[in-house]
Formats: sequence, C-alpha cells, structure tokens
Amino acid sequence: MDHSAHHAGTTHDHDAHRTPGAHGGHHMGGVTWRTAMKATLHCLTGCAIGEILGMAIGTALLWGNVPTMILAIVLAFVFGYSLTLFAVRKAGLGLKAAIKVALAADTVSIVVMELVDNGIIALVPGAMDAHLDEALFWTSLLGGFVIAFLLTTPVNKWMIGRGKGHAVVHAYH
Repeated sequence: MDHSAHHAGTTHDHDAHRTPGAHGGHHMGGVTWRTAMKATLHCLTGCAIGEILGMAIGTALLWGNVPTMILAIVLAFVFGYSLTLFAVRKAGLGLKAAIKVALAADTVSIVVMELVDNGIIALVPGAMDAHLDEALFWTSLLGGFVIAFLLTTPVNKWMIGRGKGHAVVHAYH
C-alpha cells in the first residue's frame, strides 16, 4: 500500500520511528543514556580526583587502611560537590542556593560511586595494602572507577528521568 498520498505535503519520516537512536538515544523517562553518562562522568571526575588524592596522601604518609579510605571518601565528596558548586556559581547562583543544588545533584551519585569503588578495592586481594608504585594499587583503583561508572550511570538515568539528581543542575547550564 502506498502511503505517499496520505502524507502529501509533510516531511514526516517513518524510518525515524524504526531506527533506534533516531530520537537522540534510548529514552527512559525522556532521558538519554548519553545525558546519564555525561552526568556520571562529571561526578566520577570529582570523585576520582578526591579518591586518588586521598589514597595517595594516606599511602604516602603510611597511614592505615581505614584512615586512608576515610580521607579518600571525604575528598571524593569534597571534589565531587565542588565541581558542581563552581559550575552553578559561575552561572550566577548564590552560594547558599548553589550548595543546595550541588547536594541535590550529586549526593546519591557520589554515595553509589563510593560504595562501589571502595567495595571493589576492599574485595581485590592485596589492593588495600598496595603502595603508590605498585600496579595493583592503580589497577584496582581505576578498575573500581570503571565498574562504579557502569553501575552509577543507570542510577543517574533513573534519577534524571524523575527530575532528581543531576537534573537540577541542567537549569543552570
């Protein structure tokens, strides 16, 4: 059956409905996987800076595993929130409002990321006792980041699709 007469004068593209990704990616609640990955990567960047810095400081100072991990987690939150805080402040938001946005945007993402990343490090035999000059230190840390990214991205997608998490930052970009 020829549908050309039915859509005469329109530019409607039936192939767009059949082509995966033709509408900007897979949608779940109107959010693309690309958006969720960008939000997760943003969060991961701050977490990674803090985590690596904390692990490096604790390891270099010969601290035990628990104080080193606590420092790394605290710094992951500080740097994770800071990246969002600086971005929304640059967009003109006042400090108090910017802090609220950063907390709303990143808390769940950072918590999930830190639980996964530190859980991986704790589970890899010898990783907790590895030093900065050992491949095991870096492979377990970076491997934990990769797994944390993969597990946190769907969480961020779900939250953004419901107007929560990193979605609150988009009004200021």
